[in-house]
Amino acid sequence: MDTLNSETATDSAVCSTFAKAAPDFSRQMLDLDEDEDLEVFSKDTTLTDGSSFNASMPTSPSSMINQYKFEEEPDTKDIFITVDCPESHVTAIETFITYKISTKTTRSEFDSCEYEVRRRYQDFLWLKGKLEEKYPTLIIHPLPEKFIVKGMMERFNEDFIETRRKALHRFLNKIADHPLLSCDEDFKFFLTAQAEELTSHKKQGPSILSRVGETVRAVAASVRGVKNRPEEFTAIGDYVETFSQKMIVLDKITQRISKEQKEYLEEMKEYGPVYMLWSGSEVELGDSLKDMANCIDKCCRETEEQVNALSENVVPVLHEYVLCAETLKAVLRRRDNIQAEYEAKNDALANKKSDRDSDSDLSFVFGGFLGKNPEEAKQQKQQKLDGEIEELKEDIEKLEDKVECANSAFKVDWERWLKSMQGDLKATFLNMADTNINYYEKCLAIWESFLISQKNELSVENGRGYS
Repeated sequence: MDTLNSETATDSAVCSTFAKAAPDFSRQMLDLDEDEDLEVFSKDTTLTDGSSFNASMPTSPSSMINQYKFEEEPDTKDIFITVDCPESHVTAIETFITYKISTKTTRSEFDSCEYEVRRRYQDFLWLKGKLEEKYPTLIIHPLPEKFIVKGMMERFNEDFIETRRKALHRFLNKIADHPLLSCDEDFKFFLTAQAEELTSHKKQGPSILSRVGETVRAVAASVRGVKNRPEEFTAIGDYVETFSQKMIVLDKITQRISKEQKEYLEEMKEYGPVYMLWSGSEVELGDSLKDMANCIDKCCRETEEQVNALSENVVPVLHEYVLCAETLKAVLRRRDNIQAEYEAKNDALANKKSDRDSDSDLSFVFGGFLGKNPEEAKQQKQQKLDGEIEELKEDIEKLEDKVECANSAFKVDWERWLKSMQGDLKATFLNMADTNINYYEKCLAIWESFLISQKNELSVENGRGYS
């Protein structure tokens, strides 16, 4: 009962704060067909939502991309976070990396306008867990996933560290941009407290028994399932499932293309020197072979930039939304668990009322054989049932508020996430198109230059022949 009271108070605060902080989204949903491990996605991109093409844009493909304008939200950002300066720490029992978290803010609830602290990956996991615990139906941006890389010679190489740094930077800034999560006390403590203070603060969480109880309740609610899920959440669940499947396919294909492009680049790097070596033994073809080698070398450099752009700007974004889809599924499950608990209480209330209104007096007659007064036993049971029914009614009223708050919070956050996702993917696709156009334009210019020079030499040679 105490647990339900505290949860209800927290939920009410969330609803109130969210209503003040979050904008009103009325647009309908679009119908669209631990440290020993290494993250799959890594690179960070700054992305915004897209609007429309300019009617007076130039006809050059590259210029067309550059003319694409994005809608900009009012610049009301009042907290800026940077994750950088990774440091390796070696102890007798473990090796780990910490990152410097620099925060600048104008918010009045902060005692200072600038902070610098160091955090390790486990601290980020703690923060994410706390936010999910307090805001079960808000969409917390995913941390990079982890998987064991067997045979890895150097666990903490530069690529690994940079991968994690950019992912953590994006995670914190997504929270900082959220109207409710950015005001959370644990988030503030994460940004401002020194390592020793954070360690002590983390120990003040709920007891193991309390966490086990929450887990048991969640499992029980999951097993019971939801009887009357609102159609809008069923539609969102279907959308998320389809979105997840599409993103998984795109992610796998894009990573395969990236791998094949890197292999192609390595082949090209071996291709040019062959022409250069050949030119030493061919007097008449020497200049042409050297020009071929130079063109291939220039194309190699352009190809390397294209390969890097794909692996840094496209692959991580697509995989990030694979993880976002899993996050959304987890949020929907938590929403369902809250509703399932509410429905279970209603079922329990119906059963208690049925027991109270039952005409069967067999139990009281049986009590009479044991020396009890049947009427007194019946009255005691009625009083007990009445008390239990009143208690259930109070719980149901609180759970009803909790369900309503959870639904409202998720719907607002869902609209916000949709807008962010659409902006991110539009910007990523436009960036990919711009990169490809620039790449092919440069390679075309390289080979056109070679073609013109060879035609000029051929014309000169033909002129000499006629003379």
